Amino acid sequence: MSNKENATTMIQATQRELKPRLRFPEFHDAGEWEEKRLEEMFDFQSTANNSRADLSNAGDTFYIHYGDIHTKFHQYIDFSKDTIPKIQSRLYRNATFLKNGDLVIADASEDTEGIAKAVEVRGLENGVNAISGLHTILLRDLRQNYVNGFKGLLREIETVKKQIKRLAVGAKVYSVSKTVLKQVLLPLPSHPEQQKIAECLSSIDELIASQTQKLVTLKTHKKGLIQQLFPAEGETQPKLRFPEFCNAGEWEEKDFGEICNFVRGPFGGSLKKEIFVKDGYAIYEQSHAIHQDFDSFRYYISEDKFNELKRFSVQPDDIIMSCSGTMGKFAIIPKEAKTGVINQALLKLTVKKQLDIKFIKAILELPSNQEQLLSQSAGGAIKNVVSVGQIKELIFCIPSLQEQQKIADSLSSIDELITAQTQKLGTLKIHKKGLMQQLFPAMEEASS
Repeated sequence: MSNKENATTMIQATQRELKPRLRFPEFHDAGEWEEKRLEEMFDFQSTANNSRADLSNAGDTFYIHYGDIHTKFHQYIDFSKDTIPKIQSRLYRNATFLKNGDLVIADASEDTEGIAKAVEVRGLENGVNAISGLHTILLRDLRQNYVNGFKGLLREIETVKKQIKRLAVGAKVYSVSKTVLKQVLLPLPSHPEQQKIAECLSSIDELIASQTQKLVTLKTHKKGLIQQLFPAEGETQPKLRFPEFCNAGEWEEKDFGEICNFVRGPFGGSLKKEIFVKDGYAIYEQSHAIHQDFDSFRYYISEDKFNELKRFSVQPDDIIMSCSGTMGKFAIIPKEAKTGVINQALLKLTVKKQLDIKFIKAILELPSNQEQLLSQSAGGAIKNVVSVGQIKELIFCIPSLQEQQKIADSLSSIDELITAQTQKLGTLKIHKKGLMQQLFPAMEEASS
């Protein structure tokens, strides 16, 4: 069965009451929304097919790259304030110039969440040329079915996303075609209700943007502070020191092996899936070092197996390092973490006495030291630590324990602010998602 036939079957199988659960007072008695296929609402316009290599900051035409839709923009792209690459007009042909209110869709994605991610065009002034490019689909609302500001919400509606996911094709890379998109059903409330919904969600977007900028500012501040508090490459004293350490002299050079004891996760048959149990002692994986999340575990082993592998077990305040694939990510095992062992993608670092654990983690995460660690790896797309013996010989500059603790405390206070700000931002995004679920019809499929 073709994608188009799949789409038609799905559409015919749905019987829905097109009313949102939450409506503004003036629309309580406004009745059901309409619903139409995308091809009835939008016209397809031509796009360019240039790669990133053709783009620069010196072109005469703005260019929406599909990769930027995935990574830089969310729901809207504003030409009056967003940083957007350009292209020389001699390098493209037959591409439709964008207008405010156009909807640009990325037709390819590496994950299902990014399928057909879309942005609505804003902030284009007269005389400014802009086009959309390779792997994008350009939609224009010539019949003015939607007010500007509402179109950017359409793809984020759960029922619309669900349809698109079902119609996408691919394995490692997912894609949607124009033919498939034409069949997607879109809700169509009245213009006044569209406007009200767009204004409501836009006010939340402004809060999210403000809180996002605060988070960026905090992270930038931390990055700048780190550059000042640690010696630059080739030096043994930082540019900035706390007053009580101004005359403390140079930091001492130490081998990595003087700082930590090392244990690499077990290889071979020690952790074959056949030994895993439903509940027991946890298996720490690379993801725990990358995401620093110790609430979720995929695998467990029995007490007997744990006792057999006890030398690979983690203790509170151990540092785990990812040493395969995504190299050089670190996490400190918290005091309340589950008892368990590391797998083969992790290196356990036990910090020696007279050294501050948080300081050691911070120094390992410095860009110059990350380069040192990566230089000790081998492999192509997937990197692996060559040997623990080689890593032990890496050299780091270390101050007194008192200065270590002062620096660690300073960075920890900023991390706490960053964590709080991240949580605040997450709460706003959850609130917006919940509000959208209420402001748009649920459109549940009827049972067949």
